[in-house]
Amino acid sequence: MADRKAFLLRVDPALLDALQRWANDDLRSLNGQIEFVLREALKRAGRARLPVPPDDTAPGSGSR
Repeated sequence: MADRKAFLLRVDPALLDALQRWANDDLRSLNGQIEFVLREALKRAGRARLPVPPDDTAPGSGSR
């Protein structure tokens, strides 16, 4: 598995609840969903060329 860096994120509870529901719908962990959303935002903005993540962020991959 790739190296990961942990950090503290303070988030509005309603936003966190919405992200959790979305993660549940996509069969992802909350952490995986946040990473997915951030990667997609960076791609759309043309801000970063990140390595392709392993399939553990794909829907139905069993990552929770």
